[in-house]
Amino acid sequence: MKKLKNEKEWVKKAIALGMEYGEKRGVVEFEPTDSAALKLEYIYRLLVHDKVIQPLPEDQVSQQSIQHKLAIWASKQP
Repeated sequence: MKKLKNEKEWVKKAIALGMEYGEKRGVVEFEPTDSAALKLEYIYRLLVHDKVIQPLPEDQVSQQSIQHKLAIWASKQP
């Protein structure tokens, strides 16, 4: 898994885009007290459910792999 350039910024952008996506769909309302890890996992599962991104094999799902996958997704958004 090759790290993206500025991956931390892409992860932050992925959280913002994912929160906006989920709230527009009306399936989630994030609270200010929700942790970044919780938001990332929810966004990942939602995008996989909606077939926006390819799922990781279940034995490879970890916080780090979710962050990487969502950073790649965010980097490809307009």
